[in-house]
Amino acid sequence: MEALAGAPVTLTLITLNVLVALYQNFEDPSIIEKFSFKPRHIIDRKEYYRLFTSGFVHGGFMHLAFNMITLYFFGPVLERDILGSAGFMGPRAEWGWLFFIALYFGSEMVAHVATMSQRKNDPYYSSVGASGAVSGVVVAYCLYAPFSLLYLFFVIPIPAILFAVGYIWFSFYAMKKAKQGQPVSGMERIAHEAHLGGAIGGLLLIILIHPQSVRIFLDNITRFF
Repeated sequence: MEALAGAPVTLTLITLNVLVALYQNFEDPSIIEKFSFKPRHIIDRKEYYRLFTSGFVHGGFMHLAFNMITLYFFGPVLERDILGSAGFMGPRAEWGWLFFIALYFGSEMVAHVATMSQRKNDPYYSSVGASGAVSGVVVAYCLYAPFSLLYLFFVIPIPAILFAVGYIWFSFYAMKKAKQGQPVSGMERIAHEAHLGGAIGGLLLIILIHPQSVRIFLDNITRFF
């Protein structure tokens, strides 16, 4: 829990997701149906709340764990040490938590827009999870520390920039294959368009929130080469 010190938004998001998962699994499993992202319900029934609630329900504890562990590793660094640092944000540093909220939920909304563009005519489509928002957080982090090591599957070390580029490329590839009716084996139920949308959303939003992030990224690239 020490890593979450000074990162109240990340702590709140993780806590809410865990509490919702516990309630969903032990009290009322039907909330996954009530709160999931359903394009036709949003368009036809005006159930706009699903744009928000779908990010707090998950398809199981493994799905939840993957998203929350990823948020645990990257959220506090971005919220507290980057957006909340006077060295980065100057006089706006005290609003770091607010910028992090904008980045997180903004990435989720872009993920939904991407999904909607691909699935709006599918009356049976439904998705859940915070993957789009978390994707945005990871990609935004990569802009500040492109060569820091991430651990793929918690074992394989990989530079953040390579992970981000590979993540976006694979999401696009998997989305294209699924659209052709040839989904990547074992990933038939994964919303790749949401991952792609969230990643792109996180990249655009962090540049909008903190334009200096582009210079920081280029400086890191220059020093490396």
